This record gives sequence, C-alpha cells and structure tokens, in this order.
Amino acid sequence: MRSAEDYLEAMLMMQEQHGYIRSIDIAGELNVTKPSVSYATKRLAENGYINKAQDGAITLTDKGYEIAARIYERHKVLTYLLTYLGVDEKNAREDACRLEHDLSVETFDRIRECADRVRAREEAKKAAETGTQE
Repeated sequence: MRSAEDYLEAMLMMQEQHGYIRSIDIAGELNVTKPSVSYATKRLAENGYINKAQDGAITLTDKGYEIAARIYERHKVLTYLLTYLGVDEKNAREDACRLEHDLSVETFDRIRECADRVRAREEAKKAAETGTQE
C-alpha cells in the first residue's frame, strides 16, 4: 500500500494543477485501485489530514497540507538536483519519490542548500550569457 505521504503529496499536486481533488484522479496518479483510494482517504479523514464532502470533493486540512507541502518540496528539490546531475526526467521523478520519504531533516537541508547553490550558479550563468547580469 502507498504511504499516507504519497496520497497527501498527490492531492496537493492535483489541487495546484487542477484546483480540485477527486478520488479517480488520485487512483490514476498513484496507479492504485479506486477501493485502495477509498480506504486510504477514509483513514486520512479519520486522522484529520483531509476533509471529504458529501459530493466526493476532497480538501486538505492544514495538518494534511503541512505534510504534503514538505514532501512535495522534497520531491521538487530532489528531482531538480537529479536532473542537473544528468538523470533523465522520468527516472529522476521516480527516484525522488523513493528518496523523499527516507531522508533525515539534516540530510535534506544539506541537499536543498546544494540545489540552491546550483540553481543560483545556473541563473547567474544564464544572466551573464544574455547580458542581463545585475
């Protein structure tokens, strides 16, 4: 079974991309069955991470959003750094998904700092190439 963090992250991504969260979309995104989504969303609601409306609409609670945002940030940073290192986009996303859950806060903070330095260096390089360096 997918972790609660995977579900919350997928929900946040859907909310940002589409403005809504639907069970069928969660199933497709995570490649799980609709009954698996139903079971997971029931548990997430019981634990206060999401709200489910009568019409099936799903929203993240503040508690759920906090966890989802943390995991999603890890995913984006790790994907960026892996692609920078030359890993193809598909593998980078898949590997980031595996790594994002298991890194300590300290390790991720150092990785984020490294990614920030790389990004700043890349932006300065592009600015210099286009003559827009400040």
